[in-house]
Amino acid sequence: MRAQRGFTLLEMIVATTIMGIAVVGLLTGISGATRNAARLRDYDRVVQLARLRMNELLLDERLPRNTEISGLFDPALSGGLNTGWRARVTIAEESPAPAPGDLALDRIQLEIWWMAGPQRRTFALDTYRRFTLRAEDIAPAVSP
Repeated sequence: MRAQRGFTLLEMIVATTIMGIAVVGLLTGISGATRNAARLRDYDRVVQLARLRMNELLLDERLPRNTEISGLFDPALSGGLNTGWRARVTIAEESPAPAPGDLALDRIQLEIWWMAGPQRRTFALDTYRRFTLRAEDIAPAVSP
């Protein structure tokens, strides 16, 4: 009697099951990696937008102090991401007896927000800049 060569049906079912489990595992890993890549792409885009807005705020010396300003980013600039910003400029440090012409320090706080699906995410930046005090920057002294 001659031995037959080939695979039995049982061997084929076991091999197919093992391959199915391996493919499901790979697809799960790929979908997780894709989600992470999309999240990192959005975060990178937001960091670039924050740098752009912060540079504009640093250059604009006419910004109102102690007032919140905000806006939205152009969707063409943000890659279609729904995103906006909020900023506040405050005097961080000045001399004990401030006078016009003295140097002082502004603190600029910037918060960038974006929508990641239904969830609102934020990214914050703070910086400081030097400026020369003007008469309107000095609060009048309160008399007792």
